[in-house]
Amino acid sequence: MSRLRLALAQINPVVGDLEANTAKVVQLLGQAESYGADIAVFPELAVTGYPPEDLLLKPGFVADNMRALERIAKAASGLVAVVGFVDEQTDLYNAAAVCAGGGVRGVYHKQVLPNYGVFDEQRYFASGSGADQLFGVCGVRVGVSICEDAWTPSGPISAQAAAGAELMININASPYSVGRVADRERMLATRAADSSCALVYVNCVGGQDELVFDGASMVFDERGDLVASLPQFEEALSILDLNVRPVFRKRLIDPRGRTITNPLPVVPVWQTTRSRNSISSKGQTYPGAVAVSLGAHLHERLARLEEMYQALVLGTRDYVRKNGFTDVVIGLSGGIDSSLVAMVAVDAVGADHVHGVAMPSRYSSQGSVDDARSLATNLGIDLRVIGIEEPHQAFLDLLAGTLSAEHPGLAEENLQSRIRGLLLMALSNKQGWLVLTTGNKSEAAVGYSTLYGDTAGGFAVIKDVAKTMVYRLCAWRDSSGPNPLLPPDVMTKPPSAELRPDQRDDQSLPSYDLLDPLLEAYVEEDMTASDLVEAGFDEAVVSKVVRLVDVAEYKRRQTPPGIRITAKAFGRDRRVPITNGYR
Repeated sequence: MSRLRLALAQINPVVGDLEANTAKVVQLLGQAESYGADIAVFPELAVTGYPPEDLLLKPGFVADNMRALERIAKAASGLVAVVGFVDEQTDLYNAAAVCAGGGVRGVYHKQVLPNYGVFDEQRYFASGSGADQLFGVCGVRVGVSICEDAWTPSGPISAQAAAGAELMININASPYSVGRVADRERMLATRAADSSCALVYVNCVGGQDELVFDGASMVFDERGDLVASLPQFEEALSILDLNVRPVFRKRLIDPRGRTITNPLPVVPVWQTTRSRNSISSKGQTYPGAVAVSLGAHLHERLARLEEMYQALVLGTRDYVRKNGFTDVVIGLSGGIDSSLVAMVAVDAVGADHVHGVAMPSRYSSQGSVDDARSLATNLGIDLRVIGIEEPHQAFLDLLAGTLSAEHPGLAEENLQSRIRGLLLMALSNKQGWLVLTTGNKSEAAVGYSTLYGDTAGGFAVIKDVAKTMVYRLCAWRDSSGPNPLLPPDVMTKPPSAELRPDQRDDQSLPSYDLLDPLLEAYVEEDMTASDLVEAGFDEAVVSKVVRLVDVAEYKRRQTPPGIRITAKAFGRDRRVPITNGYR
């Protein structure tokens, strides 16, 4: 039996910030070495951040990334570093460098390039032709692969195991969606058991535009048992000892993969002379270093609602900070959607950096204004009340020759929303605050929003959260702290845009309890109208909702980016043509 000391570096890189990403990797390499690690493993494309997208079309960016890797390799003098970067050969490759002794000792090119959902890797990268070597670390034959390579049962991991590997290292930039951690764990456990090899899975963490990376890195033994896991939504450096048993011992009683064909050459990269005592807690610390855990720990996975909420918090925090903002501003209507966005924002950037604006019109109820005030007080954020009656009337007077005072309709209603959007953007311009919009996925799906009104802003926090889930997340957050935050009426009053007298959402739409399952089937599961009727949805409701979804595509294209938490969000996932005759 061999024992390797591993350092799993679950980091939050910034796309394009090669200097900062490199500095973080170098810093953590030093920390890992001080704890006696043999191998430090970093995520996929840790040097560039993921996904770098069209930055890869800039030759200078790719060249700078190669120079950054040289710095990292020089820092890997007392251990092995496995780190993701972009390799430039005859083409560009999504690559993993194996560094040791101050240099790059080997490179692996990702073979399985995802090109579905949010992934677009075939636009930028060529596929690797296969591993041509294994790496010898302290007498252990180590195979390296990247993210999607692990999702193919007969792919690179299986091939490397058949060629003699005893430990698999798989580096990742795997974005979050609800239930994804469980999917990964099942798949990785199967891959480890089938190959009879221990498997190390390291994922990045952080928000990048619409995407959130949840970390949740894992280690499995040769039986497929989970022996260590890292927290979700947090940077972490985990130092642990892993016993690597001879592969053939398990294969004697479980013959999967026993036949070794075409063994790969083993490049010796590291042989430690350190003693194998228990992990010392006296490792060197660094200013600003990520939290360190010592030994094999199994972090408890978050429950569904907490997981979703933390994804929203991390996505918001990183979008604000990585784009150079300090403060955000939110239109507080006293309704459920703006309440959830405000709570997320406070948890993301702190109450002192969140500003609320209530903008009542002639149709706003006193209860809604009072609820906005109460929420702001409970959250500890400042609230400005700016009535819009005068500008609203001024616009009505200005358009008197066009709009009908006797028969007001959608145009008059939407004026109010657009005035509010104008005011929020004015505050943004003056104060440098980022406007967080408050529209949810249900409204975005059916176009129940005002273009250049409530859709105006810089970031859409709950863009991928259905209305019914908004209520559930609010209830969870309200019960998770020491004191309730939501005014009671926010959870119980009928949803309303309050743009005309006694308006309610259910006057224009089916109830959200009926609407949301239909939208999930049509948008996320790609069912047709006839499929929906056959599945039991009312035909008249289906006809109305499908038409609303289809004609609102042009609106969705003009809305801000927002956090993806489902398997199919509006934006990177769903690319339906605006001009589209299929019904």
